[in-house]
Parts: sequence; C-alpha cells; structure tokens
Amino acid sequence: MPPTSELAQLTEAIAGCTACELYRDATQAVPGRGALGAPLMLVGEQPGDREDVEGEPFVGPAGHLLDRALAEAGIAPEHVYVTNVVKHFRFARQGKRRLHKAPAVRHVEACAPWLIAELELVAPEGVVLLGGTAGKALYGPSFRVGDARGRLAEWPQERFPLTTPPWVLATAHPSAILRARDEREDAYAALVADLRAAVAAL
Repeated sequence: MPPTSELAQLTEAIAGCTACELYRDATQAVPGRGALGAPLMLVGEQPGDREDVEGEPFVGPAGHLLDRALAEAGIAPEHVYVTNVVKHFRFARQGKRRLHKAPAVRHVEACAPWLIAELELVAPEGVVLLGGTAGKALYGPSFRVGDARGRLAEWPQERFPLTTPPWVLATAHPSAILRARDEREDAYAALVADLRAAVAAL
C-alpha cells in the first residue's frame, strides 16, 4: 500500500495488486468510481463480468438497476462513490461463460487495505453496504442483510479504524434483486426505500 493523497494514485496502485491469486485470471483490477468528497459511498461485493472487462464498478445489469434506484431515491451521481470490497472478479468457467463465484474471506482480507484507503480519501458522510459480502467484510460472519437493512449503524471502528468514521446503512445487492423474479418489484421498492433512508441521514 503506497502512501497516496490522490484517487488517481490509488487507482494506479490497485491496478498492480497481487495480494491474492484472483489477479491471475481476472482481466484487470476494478477500483472505485466517483469524486473526493462524495457524501455517500456504496460498497458492493466484487466486479462482475462486465466490470472486469470495462474496468469500472457497477456497469453491468446490476449497475443499471442501481443507477435507476439511486435516481428514484433522489441521489445525484456526483454525490456517490461506488466500489467493492474485492477488486478482482472471481469466477468459474462454464464453457465460454464466466460465472460469478463469491469471494472467500481471504480475498476480502487481502483487499481490505484498498477499501480503507478509499474511505480515507473520499471521506463520505455515510456508507451503504450492498449485500451480505460487504456486510460480513465490515461486521464479521454473523452479519445478515435481513436483520440490518434500512437502519443506521455505527462504523466498526475497532475493526476498521478511520480518521472520520461514517455511519453505515445496509441493503440488498442489486444482483439479488435481479434474481428475485416474482418478487422483483417488491425487492426493488425496498432498495429504493433504503436509499431514501440514506438520503434522509445525509
């Protein structure tokens, strides 16, 4: 982890990360996207197939759904920094397809310094955790989205000490909503409601 005070320098450092084996098969590392001083940081699990190819977070189907939910909740793009707890795509091959495979604890731990560096540089007022992997990364294996979602929580300062700790709000990952099928409309409405709670906290 090189000392850095600029997002461009941090992005360059993340691109060269070899802290775990995921870099060997992934196309590239995918750093966060957004501006310094963005009041809200959204933290997901890991890049997907499209993100791995394009090098930006949340540009695939889940990202498009998230963009729509943010707009509906009244959150402007320039007020958001989006990133993932793991910076490389973990997948299993099935023929020519690359199927998402959840990152292991070791991958989350290897990437933890990058997330801390992003948080220190951006210094958001609040963090929205998208899904269980992001929640477990911060609060440990007992975290459950269903138990925590939609309400403000304190930053886990003992596990991840920050100069200015933000508040935290958990919600479902957009990809889980895409998988919901018959319950998709209700799941999407719940995501928008959680994001509106984040707006109210800001």
